[in-house]
Amino acid sequence: MKNILYSFLVLAFLSCHSKSNETATSEENKDNTIVSLTDAQAKNTAIKIGKLEQKTLSSLLKVTGKIDVPPQNMVSISMPLGGYLKSTKLLPGLHISKGEVIATMEDQQYVQLQQDYLITKSRLYYAEKEFERQKELNKNQASSDKVFQMADAEYQNLRITLGGLGEKLKLININPATLSEKNISKSVALYAPINGFVSKVNVNIGKYVNPSDVLFELINPSDIHLNLKVFEKDITKLSIGQKLVAYTNNQPEKKHPCEILLISKDLSTEEHAADVHCHFENYDNSLLPGMYMNAEIELKNNNAFAINQEAIVNYEGKDYIFVTIGKNQFKMIEVKTNVAENGYVEIVNANELEGASIVTKGAYTLLMKLKNKADE
Repeated sequence: MKNILYSFLVLAFLSCHSKSNETATSEENKDNTIVSLTDAQAKNTAIKIGKLEQKTLSSLLKVTGKIDVPPQNMVSISMPLGGYLKSTKLLPGLHISKGEVIATMEDQQYVQLQQDYLITKSRLYYAEKEFERQKELNKNQASSDKVFQMADAEYQNLRITLGGLGEKLKLININPATLSEKNISKSVALYAPINGFVSKVNVNIGKYVNPSDVLFELINPSDIHLNLKVFEKDITKLSIGQKLVAYTNNQPEKKHPCEILLISKDLSTEEHAADVHCHFENYDNSLLPGMYMNAEIELKNNNAFAINQEAIVNYEGKDYIFVTIGKNQFKMIEVKTNVAENGYVEIVNANELEGASIVTKGAYTLLMKLKNKADE
């Protein structure tokens, strides 16, 4: 009787133990994120374990912008006194040199201005002599103070008038010092104030222009720079002197090294972006003002938590890693990755993996076993 009772208890225990194992195995099979290896499999797989490490990784900030010209390198040419355009050879894109004649203007008012200057200059000569004479007479009490004061006022008035007319002549590029009755001209020349090229021609020969009209626009390409738009969230990552490369949509393979010169302190209302001005290290003449460009700026992230690239597996478009949850037992966990450099990948959700033992070698073997289990 005792033997029968003992046998029944053993069978009941084995039955419960078997059911427990079946339940555990069933639960494991239901969880498609857990994979188990036998000791032999673990040895053959040569799995290595590691943890997240702090690394200095570089990332690329991609922005857009366009080629710009600082105000001091862009010149608008106008005629301060107006007039008719007599001649010009300028065409957009034409190179010009400083001091070169770029146009000839013509108007009768130029003649009148020169005439007024020479007549005033002649009257001033007489007024100066009269002033000296009255001064001497007044000194000897041979002339009244009133006459002397009138001669003084006339002399001063003519000096002022002559000075004003002389400045007007300079506005139309006529040198008052060399002007005489023998070289009065109805035509005056316009000269290029800078070295560069012509960007716009707004007039044609024979057209009358007002003092406010812009005839030509000239650009000095010596200081052409790249103006980038950088959003608020990225602006604090940049600094003066930082290096970058720029390229056009038409020639993305042709890189143009640049350096950040100035970072605006004002954000645009619409885009919430700031202007970042960059200098071309070697300016290419094929780059024209107004041309759109792309730029890549290398950023350093000193606080990045990263793992060996071999630890990352990609499955159905998502990135995963395996962490140990027991002896020869591993769980697949989804991770968000960022930049990769020197064999390491930044893990964005690193706070979820603090202290975890991560499979750094053999992760794809575990993924294959997990997929095969899911297909069974």
